[in-house]
Amino acid sequence: MSRPVPQPVKLADDITRQLGQLADHLSQLPAPQAARVIARVLAPEARVLGGVTHLVITASNFAKDAAERGALPAEVWLALGRAANELHDISLDLDEHQGLLQDLGARPATTAAATPPAPAPLVARRHR
Repeated sequence: MSRPVPQPVKLADDITRQLGQLADHLSQLPAPQAARVIARVLAPEARVLGGVTHLVITASNFAKDAAERGALPAEVWLALGRAANELHDISLDLDEHQGLLQDLGARPATTAAATPPAPAPLVARRHR
């Protein structure tokens, strides 16, 4: 007889499945709708990225306690701490683009006769 899956594990499985569905939908959306979805995912008011960041911070705190008791290697805690810090930094980097994504998402869908915007060079510079 199999053991029942605890509710938090089911919740994690459901969230993972839904994130996959969201990514699948996102790849099919027209630009304004995709931008609107991305803006909601990245919005700092406890949206998806903020929720994942909070989850990793909580996991890091758990791992710290477990590592102090010898139940987990310290490397697990350190890796989760680094992940939490990186996600936080990424969130801050993306916050500066939130308005642009919201603006793009608020635009009406362009018609075929409309002139598309000029492409921008894809040069990324990370400020540290």
